[in-house]
This record gives sequence, C-alpha cells and structure tokens, in this order.
Amino acid sequence: MKRYLDYLWPIIGLIAVVWSVELLWDKLKAEAGSDAAIEALLADAGLWQSVKIIALRIGHKIAVIPPEAFLHAALATLVAYAALAWYDRIALIHLGKEKGISWFYISLCSFVTYALSHNIGASVFSGGMVRYRAYTAKGLTAAEVAVLVALCSFTFAFGTIFLMGLVLIYEPQILHPLERMSKWFAISDNTARLIGVGMLAFVALYTIGSWLRFKPLKIGKFEIIYPRLPIVARQYLAAPLELAGAAGIIYFALPDQGNPGFLIVLGAFLLSFSAGLLSQVPGGVGVMEAVFLAVMPGVPAPAVFAALLVWRMFYLILPLVFSLPIVLAFERTQLKRSTRIAPPP
Repeated sequence: MKRYLDYLWPIIGLIAVVWSVELLWDKLKAEAGSDAAIEALLADAGLWQSVKIIALRIGHKIAVIPPEAFLHAALATLVAYAALAWYDRIALIHLGKEKGISWFYISLCSFVTYALSHNIGASVFSGGMVRYRAYTAKGLTAAEVAVLVALCSFTFAFGTIFLMGLVLIYEPQILHPLERMSKWFAISDNTARLIGVGMLAFVALYTIGSWLRFKPLKIGKFEIIYPRLPIVARQYLAAPLELAGAAGIIYFALPDQGNPGFLIVLGAFLLSFSAGLLSQVPGGVGVMEAVFLAVMPGVPAPAVFAALLVWRMFYLILPLVFSLPIVLAFERTQLKRSTRIAPPP
C-alpha cells in the first residue's frame, strides 16, 4: 500500500497543478482582455507572447505597490516565522525537553525546516530530516522527535480550524465564488455558519479534553500524552499569530481598491494554503493562485497574482535562500564534532 501511495501522491499533485494552472491562465487572460488594446494583442499573439504580455501587466502591478506595503509585508513575515519557532518550543515544553535548548537554536531549526518544506514539499522535509538532525544532536530520541513533529503539525491544523471557523461565522459568503470549482461549495450562508460552529466545537472539545486531563494513550511501549492546558493556551496564541502573519503579507501587498478586508484575505489564505498542502504541490504553485482568484473576484487578477508573488518572495524564496547556509554550517559543525570524537584507528 505504501508503495502505491508513493506513486499516487505525485500523480494527484500533477493533476492539481495542471487543473489549477488552466484555471489561472483562463482568469488572467480574461482579466488582461478587459483592456481592449491588450485584448487585440492577445488575439494575434502566440503562447509565449501572451505569457510575456500578461507578465508585463503583473510586473506593473508589483511596481505600483508602495514601499511601506513591502515593509509591512516583511514585518508580517517575521511575525509568522517567529510563531513557527514557537510551535517547536511548545512541543519541546510538552515533551519536557526545553531545558538546554536555546530559543536561538529552536528558531534556526524551525526556520530551516519550514523554509525547506514550504518550497520542496511538506512530505519530504517537514518535521523529518531537518528536525531529526537538529534535535537528536540535542539529546532527543527518534520517538520524541516524531511526537514533536506531530504536535507542530497539529498546532498548525488547530489554528487553521479555529480561524476558519471564525471566518465562516462572520463571512459565510466567502465560499460562494468557489462553486464554479466544486459543487461541494454550493451551500447556503446558514450551512456555512453551521460548519464554522462545528469547527469551533472541535476546538472547544480539544480544550475540554485537556481540562479533564485525559489519560495517556499507550500503544505497546509508546505513550501519547494529551496536551495539558498550558500547552493548549500557547497553541491558541501561536497558531493564529502565524497564520495571521502569513496572510498579512498578502493583505498588505493588495491594492486598496477592491480590497475585501483582512478577514476575507485570511479566509482565502486558509483555504488556498490548505488546498496547496493537500495537493502535495511544493509551495502550492498554481493551486493557491486558483483558489485565491476564485475567492476574491472583486480584485483584479494581475493585482492578486502580484500580491501572491510578493508572498512567495517573503514567505518562501528569501527564507530558502537564507536557510541553505545555515544547513551547511550545521552539517559542517556536526562533521567536525564527529571527527573529534571518533576513536583512532
């Protein structure tokens, strides 16, 4: 079964990319064609010439983003990555392993982990190789690293469910534009609100379980301990902070004209980023753009695309560039340490 799944996920990811890129291309062409002069150019242009024309329009949209918007986007990125480091810290506190591991070390480990996993694919690096190498060097066992990875992933899911529940209660109409993508979204506002209430009920039940101090789940010698209230309280702060910071990058890069407000942008980000993760597409390329454009039809497509490019630059590309020297420096340090403690032949 595992062998089949290894082939299945890449196929699903490829289908998602092709489908999303097709939707994205149609939307961009339709938006560019709203200008009569550009529509005439597109009518006589080949594929690559059409790509160039649309790319120039997107470039123009990026050029008109004010400098203070880039500054705010950079600050939102720092907030998001600081909260991601808090995910690791929360998991270490849950394991009782936070002593002796500095905030600086945790921040670097978390930064590299997410910089690589967001760009290359969550199934390859997220909570795997990077965290294993970093935290076993600090004395954690492989089982403890697995629990840390699971709790960090759950903290993200917890924040997504919590915030999406709030968005659906206050902005249930956010799902209406997605009807053209899937009939599953053809629901009334009251139904959307009920789904939101259900999401918040899940969050409440999780919290109640912590308050009641559920007993650990034992699987052979392996034991899963239910997070206690201090851990859950930290999750209530860290997860929404990270997601709001990531969505804030896009919000600040969008033009004022047609901007639907932060709550809609946050909802669009939660939907599109989750769809990108589920598709197993590195960086959610194509998938995020398609969902975002569908959710926010009132914003010109080139402006949305430009904002998402700014998001990719701050949230994906720059962290990846900065993370690679950190990985090399860490591995160099580990190699030196191994050489020092290796017994003589």
